Amino acid sequence: MEAWTDLYTELAERIKTKLPQIEWIDLWHKQVSFLTTELPFPTPAVFIGFKTLKIDDKGKLIQDCNMQIDFYLFYETFSDTYEGSYNQSSAIDFLRTLTDLHVLFHGVSGDNFGTMRRVDTKDEDSDNAGNLYRISFQCNVEDASAMKESELTTVNELSISRDNFTRASTLDSEPLFTVDY
Repeated sequence: MEAWTDLYTELAERIKTKLPQIEWIDLWHKQVSFLTTELPFPTPAVFIGFKTLKIDDKGKLIQDCNMQIDFYLFYETFSDTYEGSYNQSSAIDFLRTLTDLHVLFHGVSGDNFGTMRRVDTKDEDSDNAGNLYRISFQCNVEDASAMKESELTTVNELSISRDNFTRASTLDSEPLFTVDY
């Protein structure tokens, strides 16, 4: 991964492609707690959050990050799940989508993340705005975003001349060969 946008974009694209029932994908910042002041969004919606659990330096400013990636599934519904309720099937669609989200990521790796494994599923407080569950996965991410790009130099001319070589058996301070450019 060269930037956090790479990771976010890959996860969001996977959701968009494989779960067409999801109508909104966004970075998590507790939107459901501020529905009256937030940008309106359709549901079902998935919000993605990131948390580093452990970071190990690899060198050259590259780090291995043990990450927790949280997917918040929000489904605004007035339907009830109890047996015999009006629109029960609509409410149960939320649980199907939660299962689909689990299947979409558990045991999967990508270009910007290692193999994910589910570590938690939990209902979250939505301030009575609808159903909100968090499903959390752990995976390793190699973060190379701080690594400086090496300067690339173009060599326009390169000449190696036979006169610049000395015998490999000589132990003097003269170079074995020289390159002029």
